[in-house]
Amino acid sequence: MSSTSHYPAAPAAQGIETRTLSVIVDNEPGVLARVIGLFSGRGYNIESLTVSETEHQKHLSRITIVTRGTPMVIEQIKNQLGRLVPIHLAGPSIQRELAMVKVAGTGEPRVEALRLADAFRARVIDAGTTSFIFEITGASEKIEQFIALMLPLGLVEVSRTGVVAIARGAEAM
Repeated sequence: MSSTSHYPAAPAAQGIETRTLSVIVDNEPGVLARVIGLFSGRGYNIESLTVSETEHQKHLSRITIVTRGTPMVIEQIKNQLGRLVPIHLAGPSIQRELAMVKVAGTGEPRVEALRLADAFRARVIDAGTTSFIFEITGASEKIEQFIALMLPLGLVEVSRTGVVAIARGAEAM
């Protein structure tokens, strides 16, 4: 029986899981390149990457990375990343993504797109006589569902932010 994992050292019994890692780093040139280099140099995939300065006075930025792998591979990523920068797992956390979705259409498809947007709590942020741009926030799965439903209704373009995460509870990372 062969394994379908992209990680040859991974035992077939280990399932592939998705993990979100949050890293607080000094906001200085080269830090992001080092973090990304760790992933590309070892063949790890980044499914989502979001970076932003979070504390201007302290010159700190948060890098949120969504990656996939076996538990063993995730542990390797965490260990290797921890040697580069302090790492904080987004354990019990709130995770969200934002997408802008452009849909073109008239008549019944246009009405259906508006109805679905309302059901998904997407906001119309631009409207013309033949198109809309919707803004939708939520879990990645919700955004994927919305995009799939917009496909037959005239989906033109999608722009996504990537996942952002913040730990639950009163304490900071």
